[in-house]
Amino acid sequence: MDAPATLQPKTFRLAFAGLLLAMLLGSLDQTIVSTALPTIVRDLGGLDQLSWVVTAYLLGATVSMPLWGRASDVHGRKRLFVAAITVFLAGSALSGLAGSLGQLIAFRALQGLGAGGLMTLAMALVAEIVPPRERGRYQGYIQMIFVAASVAGPLLGGLLTDHASWRWIFYVNLPIGAAVLALVSVALDVPADKGEARVDYLGAALLAGALTCLLLFTTWGGQEYAWGSAEIVGLGIGALSLFVAWVVQQRRAVEPILPLRLFANPVFTIVSGTLFCATLAFFAVIVFIPVFLQVVTGASATGSGLLLLPLLLASTASTMVAGRVMSATGRYKLFPVTGLALMAVGLVLLSQMDAGTPRTTVSLLLILFGIGFGMVSHILTVALQNAVERRDLGIATASANLVRSLGGSIGVAVFGAVFAGRLDRQPGEVVRLDPAAVADALQPVFLVAAPFALAGFLVVLLLRETPVATAPVAAGSAR
Repeated sequence: MDAPATLQPKTFRLAFAGLLLAMLLGSLDQTIVSTALPTIVRDLGGLDQLSWVVTAYLLGATVSMPLWGRASDVHGRKRLFVAAITVFLAGSALSGLAGSLGQLIAFRALQGLGAGGLMTLAMALVAEIVPPRERGRYQGYIQMIFVAASVAGPLLGGLLTDHASWRWIFYVNLPIGAAVLALVSVALDVPADKGEARVDYLGAALLAGALTCLLLFTTWGGQEYAWGSAEIVGLGIGALSLFVAWVVQQRRAVEPILPLRLFANPVFTIVSGTLFCATLAFFAVIVFIPVFLQVVTGASATGSGLLLLPLLLASTASTMVAGRVMSATGRYKLFPVTGLALMAVGLVLLSQMDAGTPRTTVSLLLILFGIGFGMVSHILTVALQNAVERRDLGIATASANLVRSLGGSIGVAVFGAVFAGRLDRQPGEVVRLDPAAVADALQPVFLVAAPFALAGFLVVLLLRETPVATAPVAAGSAR
């Protein structure tokens, strides 16, 4: 790959490799623990709290993203990136040493706090060192890491648990994280802090509280508690109240955690809405297609991971093609419009699968869906970064990651409720059900996801395309 003008080729390759490894770490730990959960429960107990091993990580990552992004705008991205890696590795080491499920949940939350910074700041740092016109090309590699982590996480977790120990799904992060620290320290050269600005920690706390209430509302509603229960109603009221208090704080803060002026930027609002819809639809496929492959077609856990490779390869290929075209022309709107249309069509077709659908057909549908998704997520991130000033680059990138994380978390909760409702049984009984019953229950999951992809298609049609610039953000002042 060619280096941008601001860095020497060798230095750039080292820096970019470090950022890709950081993205891998943050993305992989969202899913790697899933296949290890039964073994963890056998060792540590606490079956009733099992879901919190995953939820705590997602909560920590989601609520911390705006703070990492805004703090990096104020204090410098490299400094905060190193801090995020340190927090993540500390959480990983402690998770591996956990002696009870309660300890593991707490350490997973700490790990998630670091992961929020890893994913947000890695993407922001790419924007610092790569010219906007070239970002689409490099986003292909990031897309590959993101999808590969989503697909390979459960497979790798199962392999480590079967052949080593479930603790190694956390310990494996340590040498990779050390390599990231070394690469970033040696090769990454970006502007330092701005000096006098301050971070709105009260605003960060209010936003974190509001997001926590919202995620618990969607995660617990209809599952742990009835929708009309005091707990769920209280969480809904809490989320709304904290969001209102956060808006008031943002209006008065000198350096708001998420400047309300960003919402006046139509590119910011349209891209955010589109990313939310696209990611929500994506999680219907990445979470429930393995259920179809394992329960309906009889694939093993390892086999279902391998059968998801068409999705990975198609998504990566379309992202790289779209990125190269965007690099050559500066144009990008056609890609998310086309991509979301393909995603919607793919989801409708996936909803027609039944117990007699062969794996070859599933693979073809995954290729169609993957081609579509590859044209959306990271291409829109480039469009967003191109539309904001350098002073808001970190928080804008964090916001893109935030809406993706919210889309994923809410999507899993919504589709899980649809699936469980159709089965009319507890989710833990899925593996013991008749394949035809599972196939029947999965059909509405994909059918419900299709309108979200269609909504993203309609929203992105409103996007006013601004050709991407040719100078890297780190090379000059705000646009």
